[in-house]
Amino acid sequence: MLITKVCCQTSEQVGINTMNTPPERDGHNIQLLEKLLTITNSISDGVFTVDLDFRITFFNKAAERITGYSQKEVIGKPCREIFHTNVCEEACPLQKTISTGKPIINQPVCTRNKSGQRLPVSISTALLKDDKGTIIGGVETFRDLSVVENLRKDFEARYTFEHILSRNHRMLELFKILPAIAESGSTVLIEGESGTGKELFAHALHNLSPRTRGPFVAVNCGALPDTLLEAELFGYKAGAFTDAKKDKQGYIATAKGGTLFLDEIGDISSAMQVKLLRVLQERTYHPLGATQAEEADVRIITATNKQLDALVRQGEFRQDFYYRINVVKIVIPPLRERIEDIPLLAEHFIGQFNRLRHKDISGLSPDAMNILMNHDFPGNIRELENIIEHAFIMSPGGIIRPEHLPSYLHNQPRPIPVVEVASTWKEMEALFIIAALKRNNWSRKATAKELGINPSTLYRRIQRLGITIPKQAKR
Repeated sequence: MLITKVCCQTSEQVGINTMNTPPERDGHNIQLLEKLLTITNSISDGVFTVDLDFRITFFNKAAERITGYSQKEVIGKPCREIFHTNVCEEACPLQKTISTGKPIINQPVCTRNKSGQRLPVSISTALLKDDKGTIIGGVETFRDLSVVENLRKDFEARYTFEHILSRNHRMLELFKILPAIAESGSTVLIEGESGTGKELFAHALHNLSPRTRGPFVAVNCGALPDTLLEAELFGYKAGAFTDAKKDKQGYIATAKGGTLFLDEIGDISSAMQVKLLRVLQERTYHPLGATQAEEADVRIITATNKQLDALVRQGEFRQDFYYRINVVKIVIPPLRERIEDIPLLAEHFIGQFNRLRHKDISGLSPDAMNILMNHDFPGNIRELENIIEHAFIMSPGGIIRPEHLPSYLHNQPRPIPVVEVASTWKEMEALFIIAALKRNNWSRKATAKELGINPSTLYRRIQRLGITIPKQAKR
């Protein structure tokens, strides 16, 4: 077997019997061995072999470069002493291959090099047999994914704006105009479903504004009844009511020189809307029990998960107050309308939980990603974060698989269409374009307009990526 000879250094290690082999045959084997060793040491992937006791018997040049260990340091040592991967103890790939006879192809794992630095690698395993077909050990190849991971980080950085991640075209358009909105100092209304990241946008507006050195104060208006909300916002003077023993500063005063973020503004009463309208119009307010007005030196940003314009038409929200808070409106699309962001956000949360929980989860399996890509996400990004946290609890390490995801994801109320999961840049581009085409009912003209490119450019990309357009689709 050629692989036996590739993974050894000398004729003794290979098992060539030079005493019983004709000289010409022995010379031929040694020449072949030298050629195979040259080839093995010239490839960029690390290669090592183990015997049936899982002791390392061969270590190529790339393995030395990737791990930082020399061949002399590792030969004869148990592989788990060298490769401190996140699967060594519980699900050793080599052990699985030797016991089942089934190879493993491109499994992402995390190991550590000689210096102790975390190292993402992709491993493949196979059986090692002698000339008679007897199993004598296993061979593992591993590819350094550091470059890929750095490219991923660069890719993520391109689509990160003030801690907001997205590559959705609507979100990218928002990223472009946020600095101008922040600089204006105008009152902003942020609309979006629960869990879409409205407070992140409010933080971004504050950080990009001239008030960035001032405080950012967030208030959930929907969580407080009117009387308590008024006291919390405006503050009160001693004696204003029975329990008011001393003066208390309200959120408006606390946010002086900065930004006051009023979340769930659609849940406040009409009476409270009138009181806040005065703050917005006159930039003054009265603490409870005060006889003099105080200046409201704050920028107000509001947010809601409701459509306030519809509530205004129904008479359930004051029109004058709506126009005062709706000087500039930002509408955040739900996650189901930006499915191209799911892999990006999932990777972000995986990295975040790796740091928090001191784990080395390398990513999601294609099947697990496929489940996420077909979920509606009524809880949006917050739900995705909770799903990843659940998976971290259930997964022993390595990679997140479907069985590690919450059970409700396995019982989708609708058929799950087949969705391709991007594993290369080309597939990622194809996924992005397919999502845009679907949003526009496969109309290439409308899709090109949405993406801001020429229709002929889109057509060339469709051809290059091999995307199939339904016959009934409009041009």
